[in-house]
Amino acid sequence: MTSRLERLIDQGVGRVPADIVLKGGCFFDLVTGEVVRSDIAIGADRIVGTSGTYAGETEIDISGRTVVPGFIDTHLHIESSLVTPHEFDRCVLPYGVTTAICDPHEIANVLGTTGIEFFLDSALETIMDIRVQLSSCVPATHLETAGADLPIERLLPFRDHPKVIGLAEFMNFPGVIHKDPVCMAKLDAFQGGHIDGHAPLLSGNGLNGYLATGIRTEHECTTAGEALEKIRKGMHILVREGSVSKDLAALIPIITERLSPYLALCTDDRNPLDIAEQGHLDHMIRTAIANGVEPLAIYRAASISAARAFGLSDRGLVAPGWRADLVVLDSLEGCRADMVFSAGRRVTDALFSTRKPVAPIGLDSVRARPVNAAHFGVPVAEGETPVIGVMPGKIITEHRRYRLPVKGNETAVDLANDIIKVAVIERHGKNGNHANGFVQGFGLKKGAIASTVGHDSHNICVVGVSEDDMARAANRLGEIQGGFVVVEDGKVTGEIALPIAGLMSLEPYEKVRDTLHDLRKAAFALGATLEEPFLQLAFLPLPVIPHLKISDRGMVDVDKFSLIG
Repeated sequence: MTSRLERLIDQGVGRVPADIVLKGGCFFDLVTGEVVRSDIAIGADRIVGTSGTYAGETEIDISGRTVVPGFIDTHLHIESSLVTPHEFDRCVLPYGVTTAICDPHEIANVLGTTGIEFFLDSALETIMDIRVQLSSCVPATHLETAGADLPIERLLPFRDHPKVIGLAEFMNFPGVIHKDPVCMAKLDAFQGGHIDGHAPLLSGNGLNGYLATGIRTEHECTTAGEALEKIRKGMHILVREGSVSKDLAALIPIITERLSPYLALCTDDRNPLDIAEQGHLDHMIRTAIANGVEPLAIYRAASISAARAFGLSDRGLVAPGWRADLVVLDSLEGCRADMVFSAGRRVTDALFSTRKPVAPIGLDSVRARPVNAAHFGVPVAEGETPVIGVMPGKIITEHRRYRLPVKGNETAVDLANDIIKVAVIERHGKNGNHANGFVQGFGLKKGAIASTVGHDSHNICVVGVSEDDMARAANRLGEIQGGFVVVEDGKVTGEIALPIAGLMSLEPYEKVRDTLHDLRKAAFALGATLEEPFLQLAFLPLPVIPHLKISDRGMVDVDKFSLIG
C-alpha cells in the first residue's frame, strides 16, 4: 500500500495525477523575483510540482492570472474585528490571508484563561491557520482594573499547544527595563521561543536592554527612522495598517528589496466595515505598490519573510514541498484574489460549513453599576486643565492643557476648541471605579458615544457633550451586555451588541458590517470627524506613561509620553 509521502513523491515526479493542478497561469518566484509561467500541482496539503506540465484529478484554468503565496497577518487581535474567530475566518480568508498570528489579549483581559481556551479551540476548527501568541500583559499595567490576572503559572499550561507560537507583544517595556519580577518570570519561561515585542518610541540603550531579553519582532514603529534603528538592532519590523493605527505611509521608505527579509505585514486592529470597503493585507500590498514599492519587496513581506520571522518554515513560497496556501490574483499590482487555497483546499462557502462550532463565552461580563449625569461632573481646578489630545491615524495621544470654561462649580466642555468630556467606568464588577476627564479631537457637537471595547482592560469608555447622554449611553451598554452605543438627546440612535466578553458579536460578519455602517452614520450626525470614532474611542483608556530614555550613565530620563497598549 502506497504511503501518503510516497504518493506525494509520485505526484511530484508525474507518475500519478496530482489532486489539483492550476494550469495556464504564472507564479511569482519570491526568491528570484521572476514571474514564471508554469502549472502548479497540489497533492493533499502541499505543492508537489512547479516549473513543468502536470495532469490532475482536478484541473483549474487560471490563464492570465498570477499565483502568490498566501498572506500572513503577523499581529492582530481578532476581537477588534468584532466577530468570532469563525466569522473572522469566513470574512478574511477570501482576501488571501491564509495565516493569522493573533494575540487574544483583549478577551484575556476580560475572561483570563477561559478567553485563551476559546481562541485555541476555535483555531483548531478554522480553515485558515490561526496561530496564537499567549497574552503577556494581563493586566497591561497596575494602573487599570482588568477582569483577569495572568501570571506565568496560568500561561505555562498552554505553552506546548500545537497552535501556540510563543509569548505575545510584551508591551510593558518599562517593566522589562526595570527588571520587574512578574515580567522577568514570563521572559525567563519563554527563552528560546518566540517573544513578540511592543516598544513604541523606545531607542538607544533602553532598546538594547529590551532586546537583550530575546524579543525579536515589533509592530509599533511609526517612523522610518525608528524602524531602521530597530532593524539594525536585529528586530523584524511588522508594518502595520489597521482601522486606527495607519503606519504604512510613514514606513514605505523602508519597504525595499534589501530590507524585505526583515519586514512583515500586520493589521493589529481592523473592523469588518473597513475590510469590506478596502480589503485586508491585499489593501496594504496594493497601496504600497501604488506608492512605488517594488512588488518583490512587499510580497516577500506578506509571506516568506513573515513566515521566517515566526518560525513557520513550511509556508511562504510557491515551490514543491511547501504548504499549498495560494492566492490566485488578477495581477501583482491589482492584488485582488480570484481564488484562494488553504492547505490545498479551495476556499468556498461549502468548505466553511465543515467546521465544528465553538460555543460562545463571557455573555455576562458587563457588570458596571448604573450611572447618572452627576457621575460625570469635573470640579473646577485652578489654572489649566489636562486634556487628552487625539492624533488621527495613531493610538499615541498627546498631553495637552487648556483653560476651560466653568459652569456653576464644574469645569465645562469647550466646543469651540473641540474639547468634550471623557469617562472610564469599571465594568468587571470589582471596585466600581469611575474617572472623568477631557479629550480633544473627536469633533462631537452634541450627544455621546460609548463602548466596552476599551484597551487594554476593556472597561466602559464614553465621550460626550451632554452628561445625561453620557449616562444613557453607559447604562445602555449594560443592558445589551457590551458593544458600541450612540445617544442623542436621550435617545439611542445607533448601537451594536457585542455580548461575547463585551467584545464580539454573535452575528455573521455581514450583519456586523452593515450595523457598523449605520453606527458610523449616527456618530457623524453628532459631528464626529474621526474616520473611526469607535476604535479611536477604544484606545482612549490606555494609560499614558513616560517614555524612558536610558542615558550612557544608565540613568532614566523622561523624554516624552507614549501609550503602553
